[in-house]
Amino acid sequence: MNTTPKWFVAAAIGLTTAIALAGCSAATPAANSGSGKTPSGAITVYNAQHEELTQAWADEFTKKTGVTVTLRNGDDPELGNQLVQEGSASPADVFLTENSPAMSLVDNAQLFSPVDAATLAQVPEAYRPSSGRWTGIAARSTVLAYNPSLVSESQLPSSLLDLADASWKGRWAASPSGADFQAIVSAMLALKGEKATSSWLASMKENFTAYKGNSTVMKAVNAGQIPAGVIYHYYWFGDRAGTGENSNNTKLHYFKNQDPGAFVSTSGGGVLKTAKNPVAAQAFLKFITGKAGQDILQTGGSFEYPVASDVAADKALLPLVDLNAPVLDPSKLDSRKVTDLMTQAGLL
Repeated sequence: MNTTPKWFVAAAIGLTTAIALAGCSAATPAANSGSGKTPSGAITVYNAQHEELTQAWADEFTKKTGVTVTLRNGDDPELGNQLVQEGSASPADVFLTENSPAMSLVDNAQLFSPVDAATLAQVPEAYRPSSGRWTGIAARSTVLAYNPSLVSESQLPSSLLDLADASWKGRWAASPSGADFQAIVSAMLALKGEKATSSWLASMKENFTAYKGNSTVMKAVNAGQIPAGVIYHYYWFGDRAGTGENSNNTKLHYFKNQDPGAFVSTSGGGVLKTAKNPVAAQAFLKFITGKAGQDILQTGGSFEYPVASDVAADKALLPLVDLNAPVLDPSKLDSRKVTDLMTQAGLL
C-alpha cells in the first residue's frame, strides 16, 4: 500500500483529450439501490488507496451521515485477490484501489454491483469503465524522473518503448513488483499487444535496475545512483511539497503523444454484490466522487488528480488535458496476463 504524501483549453481539445485518457465508453448500466434512502449503520471498505486520503474521506462521510466506516488497508493485488477468494463470503461493502487492473480482476469475477446512476453522472466517461460496475475516483500520470546531471534533456527518450534500446542499458530503474508499474505494463499490453510487450519486457530485464517502490526509485535517481526511473507523478510532487530532499536533483519528463509512457492510471471504487449495507456503500462511493470528496483529494496530501464533479487538480500539477494520454478503457487492463508476461521475462 502506498502511503506517499499529496497533489480548458478550447472545448474541442478538452473533449478529445478526455477521450484519449481512457477511451470511448459504451452506455453503462446503473443501479439505484441508494436512491431516496438515508444511509445508516456501518460499512467495511477494502482500501488499497492512500491510507490518509481514504481515512479523510471516511471521517468526513461519517461526520455527514453517521455511518461508521471500517478500513482494511492493503495493496491492489493483495486485496483484489482476497476478494476473489472470499467471493460471496467477503465482509467488504466497498473496494477502493490505486490502479484499475485490480478493479477489473474483481469485476471479471462478477463480484460488483452496478454503480448508482447519480454517482456515474458525477464522473466523466473518460474515468470510468464501459461496464458501469465500478467508477474512477482519482488518477495518476506515468512520468520519467531523471537526474539532469546524468542525462540531458536532449537525450531523453521520446517513448517509453525507447528504454528497450541498448543505449539505455544500466541507465534506468523501475519497481516491477509494485501494482503501479504493473498497471503501466497493462497499458502497454492493451496498446501494443502481447508480442511487442513481451519483447519490451525482455529488453527491460537486460537494461533496467530494480528497486522496491516508486519512492526508492526516485531517491536513487536523486542520489545519482541511476540516471532515470519510471514512476507515477505524485511521488515527486509530494516530496517537493515537503523538504524536497529526495527530489531536488531530479526533473520530470512527460512522454505525451498518446505513448504508453503517457498512461494515466484510473483509481477505482466499487460496491460488492454481497455488501451487507448496499445503501451506505453506494452513498460512500457517491460522496467520494462528489464535490466534497474530490475537494478533499485536491487539497490533501496525495497529489493525485481529481476526476469527478468538475474539481480541478492542484495547481502544481500539469493539467490532465495537457498529458495527451493514450486511448484506453480502464476495464480492459489485464493484470493477470501482465504478471504472467513479467514472470516469463524474469521480472517477478
